[in-house]
Amino acid sequence: MLINETKNRVWHGKVKLADTFFKRFKGLMLTPHVNYALVFILPAETRANASIHMFFMLQSIDVIFLNSAREVVDFKKAKPWRVYIPREAAKYIIEGPHGIIKALEVAIGDKLSWIVEDEKEKAVPSPSNVINGVSFKKINGTISLAEPKPKLKEP
Repeated sequence: MLINETKNRVWHGKVKLADTFFKRFKGLMLTPHVNYALVFILPAETRANASIHMFFMLQSIDVIFLNSAREVVDFKKAKPWRVYIPREAAKYIIEGPHGIIKALEVAIGDKLSWIVEDEKEKAVPSPSNVINGVSFKKINGTISLAEPKPKLKEP
């Protein structure tokens, strides 16, 4: 969720963080349908660090540049195969589907915040003692097949 605190406007879409080099490097490139906002947390607040390219983008997106106080310093509709540099230094960049700027009524100086939706890890079945008659054992964090227990003969 993105929030324009200045105008009390909310965009109720999903928000993800790009807080590592590799997440920032990939960004939204080659994303066939951008249906979430990606908040880039930059290592330094400069115009050069905040410059973006739209190479390998499959559609136009809305881009909002924020300083370290989370105030809007620039925003635009970014088109594929172009380069953009904000008017002023930025510490955060919000990239998302076209329409976010309008929904939040973004203007220079507005203060924005976001709430990141927790990413749910993919479900992995936990081992059970017996699945289809096969036993498993867990040793030092690894799961392996257990040797079958010998059956006791009844007298």
